[in-house]
Amino acid sequence: MDDRLERVIRQKLRQAGKQFEEARRAYAEGRDDPEGNAAAAARFDLPTDESGRARIVCRRHAERRTVSVDAEGRPACFEGGHPDCEGCAEDVRDGVVETW
Repeated sequence: MDDRLERVIRQKLRQAGKQFEEARRAYAEGRDDPEGNAAAAARFDLPTDESGRARIVCRRHAERRTVSVDAEGRPACFEGGHPDCEGCAEDVRDGVVETW
C-alpha cells in the first residue's frame, strides 16, 4: 500500500476514534450526571428541571430533552462534527436555543 494512502487512512481512523470517544463520554455524562450542571445552564440562561438540567429542544432528533451543559455551552448529547449539534451548541452560547 502506498505510504501516503496508509497515513491518510490512519489519520481518518484516529479522528473517528476521537469523535467516538467524545460522543461516548458525552452520553455517559448526560446519563450518569445526577445533579446536572446547573451552573453552566444558569450561565447560559437556560430553563432547567428540578435536578438542574437544561431543558432544550434537540435539533438533530427534534425532541425535547433535559441535558447537562458543559462550560463551553455543549449539551451532554453533543456530537462533534455533526452540523445540527454544532449549530445547537452555537445557539446555546448565543442564547437563542429553542427551550421548553
